Parts: sequence; structure tokens; C-alpha cells
Amino acid sequence: MLRTASATATLVPSVPSVAFVAGELVHKARPGSVLLTGLRPDGNDGFVVSAHWPEGHECYATGRSALDPLLLTETVRQSFPLLCHSAYDVPLGHHLLWDTFGYELSPAALAPRHHSGAVELRVTCLESTRRGSRAAALTLLISVVQDGLLLAECRTRLTVQSPAVYQRLRAGRGTPEAVTALPAAPVASIAPSALARTRLRDIVLSPAVESGRWRLRVDTTHPVFFDHPLDHAPGLLLLEAARQAALMLPAGHSQSVTGLATSFTRYVELDAPCWIEVRPLDPDPEGRGRTVVSLWQNGVECCTATMRLARKAGPGGFAPVRAGGEVIPFPR
Repeated sequence: MLRTASATATLVPSVPSVAFVAGELVHKARPGSVLLTGLRPDGNDGFVVSAHWPEGHECYATGRSALDPLLLTETVRQSFPLLCHSAYDVPLGHHLLWDTFGYELSPAALAPRHHSGAVELRVTCLESTRRGSRAAALTLLISVVQDGLLLAECRTRLTVQSPAVYQRLRAGRGTPEAVTALPAAPVASIAPSALARTRLRDIVLSPAVESGRWRLRVDTTHPVFFDHPLDHAPGLLLLEAARQAALMLPAGHSQSVTGLATSFTRYVELDAPCWIEVRPLDPDPEGRGRTVVSLWQNGVECCTATMRLARKAGPGGFAPVRAGGEVIPFPR
């Protein structure tokens, strides 16, 4: 669900002495949008993707706070094209389609602390399918580590399609030019204060039409969700909408999302309303709250996310943690 674009402008100030990878390798147009700094094999049939998180940002939560799941998700998402193009022989211009994505945040991620600076994504390939010489599908386990602390474990499955196959899948809607233009102004927003936000632009929900039901608010000028023109709503936007909807429930106001499991089944088009529905679930076996969020368009479910929520954590100390899994050998 991601497309390649060349670099054109800067989103945030560059970080002195930090060299980031080329934007085309992570499917970003603005150099300031790039979060990754490198990729290397780990010597054990896996990979280490290095990243650098900013001290301040106009969209991601930074400073002394819990780790912003939006920043985590975008960092992990950027690793997909970098791995595909640099290690799995996928040509530039091919499309990556997100099938599933999930993460589990650690106590170190939830506690208020400064998360800016160097980060490592330790990647294990759990399953690999190839079409000729290139990867056609990957299932990845990714441990996100900073200063020796495990912040999150993520698991995802993505498929890779050539431009010709992608155009067939999109049935004539595979380019931004083929999509009916959106209104100049996005639909109305809920009050940013309802989500403890200050910027209207970062709110992706419109006012509720009924209890537990909102309309997706799409702003194609947003510099993070629409870094470059797209022919569909990006997965990052859908995941943020699901998170904001979960936090809008009465029980969610004092909580934060600590984990999720998402399945993408259809594209969310830009020229039709998308509706977000939230339903609380019974707590998991450990007593943690759960919520399921579904996104619907034209009467069809396009995405579903089951989220785990917990009360916001206070400060504390944490021991380093390790994680791993069965490894598919390094492809080269």
C-alpha cells in the first residue's frame, strides 16, 4: 500500500552528523520524513535496521513522554521498502501491500522518558516467498531496541506486486490522477483537546454520528500521512484513526494503546466516506482492556484492529530484554 517517490522538500530540520538513507528506499518524498539511517546483516541470518528519532516534530509526540505508537509504526513501516530494495532484490517502483501488522509495547516504551536519538530494529524473517529472483511476500518479526531496552515487538506480513499487477488489482484506480479529487477542505474534526492534542491537522476523526461511530477525516495535504500523492488512504492513517477512535471511548480517555493486531483486507479509497466503528471486548486473560475497531467503506469492511489498552504508566527502571524467533537465512 506504499509507493516510491523521489525527494522534493524538507519536513523537519536535518539532524547534524546523522546521515539518513535515500528517500526512495523508504518510499518517502521529503528528506525530513526519513527516519532510517542504515541496514546491515546481523551475522546471524537476520538484519539490523538503524533509525534516528527526532527531539521535536510537528506530528509525532516527542520530549519526555511515552513512545508515540505513530512514530513507532512509521519507523517500522519504513524498514519494509528498505529491506525489500536492499536485501530482497525488489526493484524500485514495485508496490508493497500490507496484509497484517501488530505490535506490543514494553513498560520501557510506556513510561515517560526521552525517546529521541539512535534506535535499532532487529529483524528476523519468519517466512519468505519469492517470485523469480525477488521477494514476493515476507513475514517479519521486528524487535525495536534503544539504549539496550526493548521498546516493542512487531510482527507483520506484506506482499510485493509489480506495477502491472498493481494496476490490475486497482482496476483503473492505481494512480492519484485516476482518483476523483477530494474537497479542498477535509470534513470537520472533533476537538483536538478530546485527544489531548493541540493541532487540528493531526485529528483524523470527524464528530461522532452515533455512539462509537466516526467518519475518517482525510487531509491529503498532511505532511506525514500524505508525504506524496497516493491513490488510496495509507495504512498509517488507518492505524492512527483506529487508535484515536479507541481512545475516544469513555474508558479510553485515561488510557493508552499498548498493543494491537491489524488486518488490512481492502483499500480505503479517497473519494468515498470511510466509517470507523468501535466495540469494547472482554478483558484478555491477564485482565487488560481490549477494543476492536473496524473501518468500513461502501458497506464493506476494509480494516480491523484489535487493540489492548492500559492506564498510562508512571516513571520506572527497566532491565534490558532480548527477543528472537526462527530465522530464514540472509538472501544473499
